[in-house]
Amino acid sequence: MTTELRNEASLRPGAALDPRDWDEVRALGHRMLDDMIDYVAGIRDRPVWQPMSPATRQSFRSELPHAPTELADVYRDFTERVVPHATGNVHPGFMGWVHGGGTVVGMLAEMLAAGLNANLGGRDHAPIEVEREVVEWTRQLFGLPEGASGIFVTGTSMANLMAVLVARRAALGASVRTAGLAGQGGRLRAYTSRAAHGCIAKAMDICGMGSDALRSIAVDKAHRIDIAALREAIAQDRAAGLHPFLVVASAGTVDIGAIDDLTEVADVCRREGLWFHVDGAFGALAMLAPALAPKLAGIEQADSLALDFHKWGQVPYDAGFLLVRDGKMHRDAFASPAAYLRRETRGLAAGTEWPCDLGPDLSRGFRALKTWFTLRTFGTDALGAVIEKTCELARHLEARVRAEPELEQLAPVHLNIVCFRYRADEADALNGEIVADIHESGMAAPSTTMIDGRLAIRAAIVNHRTEARDIDRLVDAVLMFGRRRAAGLMPLIEVEAPPLSL
Repeated sequence: MTTELRNEASLRPGAALDPRDWDEVRALGHRMLDDMIDYVAGIRDRPVWQPMSPATRQSFRSELPHAPTELADVYRDFTERVVPHATGNVHPGFMGWVHGGGTVVGMLAEMLAAGLNANLGGRDHAPIEVEREVVEWTRQLFGLPEGASGIFVTGTSMANLMAVLVARRAALGASVRTAGLAGQGGRLRAYTSRAAHGCIAKAMDICGMGSDALRSIAVDKAHRIDIAALREAIAQDRAAGLHPFLVVASAGTVDIGAIDDLTEVADVCRREGLWFHVDGAFGALAMLAPALAPKLAGIEQADSLALDFHKWGQVPYDAGFLLVRDGKMHRDAFASPAAYLRRETRGLAAGTEWPCDLGPDLSRGFRALKTWFTLRTFGTDALGAVIEKTCELARHLEARVRAEPELEQLAPVHLNIVCFRYRADEADALNGEIVADIHESGMAAPSTTMIDGRLAIRAAIVNHRTEARDIDRLVDAVLMFGRRRAAGLMPLIEVEAPPLSL
């Protein structure tokens, strides 16, 4: 290329995307980092959540940008329109669903990973070794044998889907990957409790077996899968000429955090020759807490295990994980040799097992780095102590609920989830309004669920920043809004989440 052409290319918009003024970008980048650290450090002074105004929502309905915008202006829009209306799970008052709080350490690691921009589909580079090291740590944590394999995914929903695919391959053999579900495939049956997460049924659907191939088993008074009912269902299906192949046990059910009797489920699977999978989205990491780990007895017998480091592990989203006892079986379910993915004995293409052999993705981000930073920086003892603290806070909330005549507990507290509600006529509708009022007040952010046909306020205490005062604030808010609603009064809500300082 001639000098004239090189000069012309350097001036043409879009010819290169690196900054023209590195010092200017560096200064703004430092400002962004400082602002986000200040945001997390001062999060308690902000509302947990606030709704967007119609004008703010409309501002996200712009045309495709063809011309460039100054980075400082884009960042200003982020601070003014995005930050004040984030989900709020960084806040200690966030107790909705099961969202982790993240850490500044994880945030910094995410920045470093973005700078490397590594694709962890395969090849011979250090980020792959980081992921392999975390896989090995996870294998050790759960007591699976050497030769077990693991892979980072978006979340437990994806990990559960992949586990179903591995179990399907184990049940039907290699032909299922080429011929599909012809023949025996239509007779496959899987089992889980009626308290299991809905992603299990979705996984059966996506895998081609249909959600009707999943039998929902009754639960006992503790909301654990009924072992006798499970055995009976398997026997019935075998007698009907069907092919039982998988049981999915829950280590922390979605509604109340119940843990199935994993030892008993493992025994059923071993006797019946079924794949034993554990959905441990958040509860599996109770293994980090010595006082809670005994509740997970039997998890070491799992054929596969799904979990999220971005929940109780406090890793920033997203960092789901699948662990499989038989690494060869895992590879057999996903590996797809291709000329453009040829493995060499040396050079960047070296290595015999790439992560793309263990899942559907070839393009994969460096999720392992923020998990690696989190585990190394804090250590498992500190993370386990955080997990134990959240369960202690759940017991504090349970005590507060039981001490208030206006409140009613709706389910046993197994780990860190408390389901309760305000007593009233038309209680379902009123409690739904109470939760929305609390959200809009910015005081806290619980969620709702249905327990035995009754709407419950569900507080899932996951954030490491949450303290007893945040629990008391939630209870006080439920009582305040409940009383106002019961009296026919509209709530008084005034909240404003400021943008980051500029």
